[in-house]
Amino acid sequence: MPHLENLKKQAKLILRWHRERHYPVAPQIREHMPRFRNMSDSQILAANFKLSDAQEIVAKEHGFDSWQALKTGLSTAAPKAKSSPSKATITGAEPQLFVADLKRSREFFCDKLNFSLVFSYGNPPYYAQVRRDAARLNLRCVEGRYVHSPVIESTLRDREELLAASLTVATADEIKLLFLEFQSAGVTFHQKLKKQPWGARSFIVKDPDGNLLLFAGPAE
Repeated sequence: MPHLENLKKQAKLILRWHRERHYPVAPQIREHMPRFRNMSDSQILAANFKLSDAQEIVAKEHGFDSWQALKTGLSTAAPKAKSSPSKATITGAEPQLFVADLKRSREFFCDKLNFSLVFSYGNPPYYAQVRRDAARLNLRCVEGRYVHSPVIESTLRDREELLAASLTVATADEIKLLFLEFQSAGVTFHQKLKKQPWGARSFIVKDPDGNLLLFAGPAE
């Protein structure tokens, strides 16, 4: 269980992010505070937000209904010996996709591939994250803003199948269901579902910017 002083610092950081209009904090507030549930990021950052609200968010993120319940839980929890890890553990990976139109890309992932928007950042937005289940993808607007040609030449990318990200499911049934779901949504496929020589079954989706996304699962 974390120390109370560290949790107080977390709450103060959330409050400071809100005051500084740091966009990534808006989805965090929306997720844990019902009164912000139907607000946009901009509306959340412009709304009244107190230290007690930030403390409530921290409490809920640690499994408590309120800040007072968290403090009570900390005071009654038995102290545990702290052990140092023998090695660092990577807990996730977030591929970054380069896109020309962030709004178009967000709509593709949310409307076609059934991802949800985690956050968008910038005014106007130039960076966003989308997720589906355990998969998270970062979308970075570059073309038209910083460069005047594609990051990767499209013909080369298609010919060599230069993948932007690989996403996996656990079973053969799930990869079939996912392909049928995307097919019904009118998604463009670079490669339709097929069994690979190495024992996987996979398909490749092409997003509006030509990024190739591999979806794979067991063949059997």
